[in-house]
Amino acid sequence: MSVSNEEERSVRAAVEGELRLLDPGVRASPDAVTRLLDPEFTEFGASGRRYDRTSILAVTSAVDENAPEPAAATEMSGVLLGPGLVHLTYVSENNGLRVRRSSLWRRSDAHWRLYFHQGTPAGPS
Repeated sequence: MSVSNEEERSVRAAVEGELRLLDPGVRASPDAVTRLLDPEFTEFGASGRRYDRTSILAVTSAVDENAPEPAAATEMSGVLLGPGLVHLTYVSENNGLRVRRSSLWRRSDAHWRLYFHQGTPAGPS
């Protein structure tokens, strides 16, 4: 089955946004993170904690932009669920901790924004 140009562009935009959110320099900038998060953003973190847009901004802005390396993302795949909605899955690894991740990216206006994210611990690498 072939992938449409719309699906390819949409998935690529979501992947680019997801990778930007993993970048410590972006995470340290509340304005940059705000541009990437949907106003209705919700996350269930690997810790089990629930975050909304306001609470995740407090966490990400506390990140040191000069931190060593961002989390490595592997096994990234995505699918266009419908017009303006992409589902991504991948594995992140940071300091020996692997987390399976699932994200929903929603397009509003001309921008792709993270609408929902969940991280589930996958055990040590």
